[in-house]
Amino acid sequence: MAVTSEPSAQEGGAAPRHRSATRSLLRLWPYVRPVRVRLFGAAGVAVVASCLGLVIPLVLKWMVDGPVAHRDPGGVWLGGALLLALGTAEAGLFGLRRWLVGRPLASVEAAMRADLYRHLQRLPVSFHDRWASGQLLSRATTDLMLLRMFLAFPLTFLVVNGVTILAGFAILLSQEWTLGLVLVIPAVPLVILCSLFETRYATVARTVQDQTGDLTTVVEEGVLGVRIVKGFGRHRSQARAFRVLSERVRSTELHKARLLATLWALIMTLPELAIGAALVLGTMRVADGDLSAGTLVAFLSTALTLRWPVESLGFLLAMSQDAATATDRYFDVMDAEPATAADLRLAGSPRRGEDGEDGEGGEGGEGGEGGEGGEGGQDREGGLRFEGVEFAYADAPPEEPPVLRGVDLHIRPGETMALVGATGSGKTTLTALVPRLQEITRGRITLDGRDITALPREELRSLVAVAFEEPTLFSATAGENVLMGAGDAGREELLRALKVAQADFVHALPQGTDTEVGEQGLSLSGGQRQRLALARAVVGSPRFLVLDDPLSALDVHTEALVEAALRQVLAATTALVVAHRPSTVLLADRVALLSEGRITAVGTHQRLLRESAEYRALMSGQEREEGESGP
Repeated sequence: MAVTSEPSAQEGGAAPRHRSATRSLLRLWPYVRPVRVRLFGAAGVAVVASCLGLVIPLVLKWMVDGPVAHRDPGGVWLGGALLLALGTAEAGLFGLRRWLVGRPLASVEAAMRADLYRHLQRLPVSFHDRWASGQLLSRATTDLMLLRMFLAFPLTFLVVNGVTILAGFAILLSQEWTLGLVLVIPAVPLVILCSLFETRYATVARTVQDQTGDLTTVVEEGVLGVRIVKGFGRHRSQARAFRVLSERVRSTELHKARLLATLWALIMTLPELAIGAALVLGTMRVADGDLSAGTLVAFLSTALTLRWPVESLGFLLAMSQDAATATDRYFDVMDAEPATAADLRLAGSPRRGEDGEDGEGGEGGEGGEGGEGGEGGQDREGGLRFEGVEFAYADAPPEEPPVLRGVDLHIRPGETMALVGATGSGKTTLTALVPRLQEITRGRITLDGRDITALPREELRSLVAVAFEEPTLFSATAGENVLMGAGDAGREELLRALKVAQADFVHALPQGTDTEVGEQGLSLSGGQRQRLALARAVVGSPRFLVLDDPLSALDVHTEALVEAALRQVLAATTALVVAHRPSTVLLADRVALLSEGRITAVGTHQRLLRESAEYRALMSGQEREEGESGP
């Protein structure tokens, strides 16, 4: 297990140089629109509450120049009651604002998380092959939490504080414009500082969020691979890898904190200096009789009221940049195409003729073995057919040959075809093309004459069931894991599937089929996990079955029992089975030999043993000799 590398340009990295935080945040509008009334209402309530705070200095001016100056106790009590009422109303309105945004914004976060998860399920397997799981997890958790916090607080108060500052300075200038100018002058350097801060902070914010995703990946790998870590005594090296990434995150967080501290210090210092200067000048003017004491009190009270809106700009801008970065990271995933472009390309791709150029792999070679040459139209169109199929990974170098090249193969309705080949010949890739876990580059695949690219994915995957060599189980009960293979299956189908897969061990678990198998099913043995995965594949009695070496983890006795029960299932379905052992091959009606991405021979097991030296070597477990080829 290695330390996760630096994020790629697609998975993370520095923020785009000319990225606009505003443009990024505007992409949240479709999610915010359903709750816009309450969000705008909350902003309006907060503006009113903040403006009530600006009325308090005016009441103080009236009290000082009126009841206090004229020694009127009744007026003082009236002013005090008015101040209490204003303060209570301000507090109540801010409480109302929080109530207005709490539930709706939690719904926004939930909707975004649901869309992200749904989109991840629709993305091709190649996307998940490229992206580290920790990067996706951090987007679904930390980034969405940041967005909810931004919508609930910084977004509202950027508006509220902006209105408050404008209204406050208007009041200051109307009371005494000369002193007001003293407080307005620092606004120019503050705007310049905020602009510089936004540019630098955006880059650091993106970096730390990507590094957090890398750290999440290392933690996840360490937890899921704890048996390997302990088994090979690698806990110290894993701890070192974790410390390196953790120190990297810490260093970047400290850099971010220094930027914010610098901005905060300047934002607090400049207004304080301006207020101090205004206090000195105002006091001198009161002493000279040019300014009333009440006006000076109101002026300074208004200036102090504006301290919070001005000083909060630092962390509000920081949170806005964090939210903009989180939005970019969220849409990095949401903008990924769910293979629709590939579908359009396939619809217009050239097709290979039925008489393949691959000799024994063409239909002509099959006709002599199984009498296919005289089959009717239903036989030729029915079943599972590969026509001129080619596949190359999207990130493969241009000079590298495709993994699969011109594959022509027909599995007749109700037939079981074993797929045999050396390691790296493309067997698993070929099986992944049928349920469209990978998209073919050229050619086409049909199920009973229907192109799989023309079928809705839901319909396609209801027709095709798969079982992989490496079984994946979920944190659910054993029964729930099996029934994932058919949404409408019941108890009877569950028991039948368990019997076919020889997974009756489930009944001996503490709660039987209701026993939680734990994350990845690690509480079970490898053979038990594989049998549950096989049961999941057959529980829905699929029309097409794709099995990638489904018996590799079974002992000889259990394998024989599974094969005997599996024959009954295979008799009623069209199946493609990847096989490495003769016992698995014997389940099939015919065998296809895949060599270097091509089908080089098709026939019965006995025929290929007689005619193909490569096949004999594979079945006997011998290494393929240099220069050896199919018949």
